[in-house]
Amino acid sequence: MAFFMKTMISNQVKSFGFGGGSEEKKEEGGTLDPAAAQGMTREEYEEYQKQVIEEKMERDAAFTQKKAERACLRVHLREKYRLPKSEMDENQIQMAGDDVDLPEELRKMVDEDQIEEEDKDSILGHLQNLQNMDLDTIKEKAQATFTEMKQTAGQKCSVM
Repeated sequence: MAFFMKTMISNQVKSFGFGGGSEEKKEEGGTLDPAAAQGMTREEYEEYQKQVIEEKMERDAAFTQKKAERACLRVHLREKYRLPKSEMDENQIQMAGDDVDLPEELRKMVDEDQIEEEDKDSILGHLQNLQNMDLDTIKEKAQATFTEMKQTAGQKCSVM
């Protein structure tokens, strides 16, 4: 509570001009050179500022490139699974310069997925699936289908 009261009173006193003369002198005394505040000469400070700006631009460019690569991956997956397109992804790719490719690691993963899907779609893939199925289950399903067709044919055909 005492701190609060002291702060309130000192702010009021400073507003009347009785207490904070040192702060006003600093403000009126002229602007401090930012180079001097950093402990550098003017040329060193300017060179430092150029380096900071260049590093920031490089980081921003790398970040934009990564965002575009991710957007490219999302576009690829949307095409693969026939999902609706996203304008935000297309805009990110355009901002990066339209020369964005998938990163090498992601490209390898996508290629592996495509090979696996092609194997599943091939005749050998279907044969492997048949080997995994239970023959008794297949036989029961075939017999049930056959008896169902026989009953349906018996109801519709007057000869049987």
